Amino acid sequence: MRLILLTLLTMCAFAANSLLTRAAVDGGHIGPGAFAVLRVAAGAMMLGAVAVWRGASLPLLQRERILGALSLAAYMVGFSLAYLTLDAGLGALILFGVTQITMFGHAAVTGQAPTARQLAGASVAFGGLVLVLWPSDGSTTDPMGAALMCLAGLGWAAYTIAGRGAADPLATTGANFILCLPLIAVLLFRSGLEADATGILLAVLCGAVTSGLGYALWYSVLMQMRGTTAAVVQLSVPVIAILSGAALLGEAVMPVVMIAAALVVGGIGWSVTAKQ
Repeated sequence: MRLILLTLLTMCAFAANSLLTRAAVDGGHIGPGAFAVLRVAAGAMMLGAVAVWRGASLPLLQRERILGALSLAAYMVGFSLAYLTLDAGLGALILFGVTQITMFGHAAVTGQAPTARQLAGASVAFGGLVLVLWPSDGSTTDPMGAALMCLAGLGWAAYTIAGRGAADPLATTGANFILCLPLIAVLLFRSGLEADATGILLAVLCGAVTSGLGYALWYSVLMQMRGTTAAVVQLSVPVIAILSGAALLGEAVMPVVMIAAALVVGGIGWSVTAKQ
């Protein structure tokens, strides 16, 4: 039960990242480049301060941090730039679809092949995402935006896989944020650096709380979770974001959204309760 509650809290933190980003960037309070840089900087400062307070050292010089920092940077850059041309629904579908496929493939290669029940549950959950997120207005997908979101999905999958063996999830996440900050600053320096007070506040909140602490919590629950399960549960994030957007941002929720939410939750439940 504790693992379920922590996993739910983590997925809500991931969904909150989307809500905070939409409120800040789509609201015109801050550019995507400035938001990403402030988000990573705030996460690094928060996790570094907590690590120091706990008396823990940040594993900055470990070889494993190279993959953690590079994959986190790939996710942040791809995510920030892709939403310049993609709508939120299609972007989330590409992101978590690529993440799921990558993690399932990695699990199969490393001897954690998903069972038929897990594959069936994942298919139902993914079908629910397609139902609710796929654009129906005949609009075309920007190839560059789709490619950037695929990069973000690959980066997030690699970041998740790399974190499964973290001895100290909070210190490891803090080190990843610190090391990827210069990469983010260089890559996104010219991508909209304007910001007002509201945008800065939302970026700091997103970085320090829902990203920094949320990712540290994700690393901690990963150690108790199979790779295939970790892939599937993340499919709940877009649905949580849509429902939260309706409640907090006044976005309309159509009946198809409720049907899709039931498919996603049901598919996840069927998959994660599969026997080894």
